[in-house]
Amino acid sequence: MILKTENLHKIYAQDTPMEVHALRGIDIEVKKGEMVAIMGPSGCGKTTLLNLLGGIDEPTKGQIFISGQDINELTDIEVTQFRLKNIGYIFQLFNLFEFLNALENTVLPLFLTDASRFEAEEEAKMMLRQMGLGDKINHLPNELSGGEQQRVAVSRALLMNPAIILGDEPTGDLDQDTSTEIMNLFVSINENYNQTFLVVTHSEYIASFCHRIIRIVDGEIINLGGKGD
Repeated sequence: MILKTENLHKIYAQDTPMEVHALRGIDIEVKKGEMVAIMGPSGCGKTTLLNLLGGIDEPTKGQIFISGQDINELTDIEVTQFRLKNIGYIFQLFNLFEFLNALENTVLPLFLTDASRFEAEEEAKMMLRQMGLGDKINHLPNELSGGEQQRVAVSRALLMNPAIILGDEPTGDLDQDTSTEIMNLFVSINENYNQTFLVVTHSEYIASFCHRIIRIVDGEIINLGGKGD
């Protein structure tokens, strides 16, 4: 099991009049090589769940296991290192630095390791070539299309060979044709490298590319079944 949560709760402003119970008793399991969509209405807790799974935020109660490691037992520094090596992130708005080119944006995670600059850049170049961006490595984000920018973000997420990739509305800022292109890329990566994906989306179409859908309403899971459930 690549990912498992047990009785996960997130409460904001606990014990105050403003208390919000964002997640309630979330139990999920994701096997290695699965592509799983998380769906639900706005404000249901989808992004909150993703932030907990990625170690960006801490649960109020419950446990999160990634590759067997309970991330709640780690110190802040250990969580940062664990996240760098085991979790890839892909965001809706790409999160690329505007003043860095495609290669520089991709290589950033490796600069936080003991890899030499030459080794890091060679790995990043290889990843960008695999994404069909070999001729765009020196382009700044504003010189790339939306789909190309997201491919750079995907390259960066994959560079550390993470246990799981978390996508927060990764196609939300793209048109349908480009969204299809990106999701087909995810499917190809999944099939060729057995890469695990957990994707938050509001789109049934985007979710249809995944193996199954987890549906959340008011902070609770209402369905863990297949695409049509």
